[in-house]
Amino acid sequence: MKAGWRVRRAEAADLAAWSLLREALWPQEDASRHADDIGQMLSRPHNAAAFLAVDADGVARGFAEASLRGDYVNGTDGSPVGFLEGWYVQPEFQRQGVGRALIEAVERWTVQSGCSELASDALLDNLDSHRAHEACGLRETERVVYFRKRLRDDG
Repeated sequence: MKAGWRVRRAEAADLAAWSLLREALWPQEDASRHADDIGQMLSRPHNAAAFLAVDADGVARGFAEASLRGDYVNGTDGSPVGFLEGWYVQPEFQRQGVGRALIEAVERWTVQSGCSELASDALLDNLDSHRAHEACGLRETERVVYFRKRLRDDG
């Protein structure tokens, strides 16, 4: 990561910048949902964490969110497991080590939380995400296709 960058734990004062980064990753979400999700994460610091990558001017350019999952996580051996819930770096700042630094912060938090594994997921067709995960040392464990059948329309 270039000089001047740093990764730090996200906090309530970061709501606006953090929400904008989430909106870039998950644009289909209702904008107010981002604020609600951030509030939920901040309210449970014992099992959820978020990190921001900020540039020399203090502007957030990327984020990573993680949680501890006690239920079964595909491809893992134990429980709880650290799970990378979301990870994003603005395109113009990718391939500069920013994403890797965010993952390293998540890894440290995961180990400090008593876990020996970090897991994540990505959509099957998101090959850029697959490559980024692999570049940070995560290895594919399995592929899953989910199915559903709508039984009634709740309008």
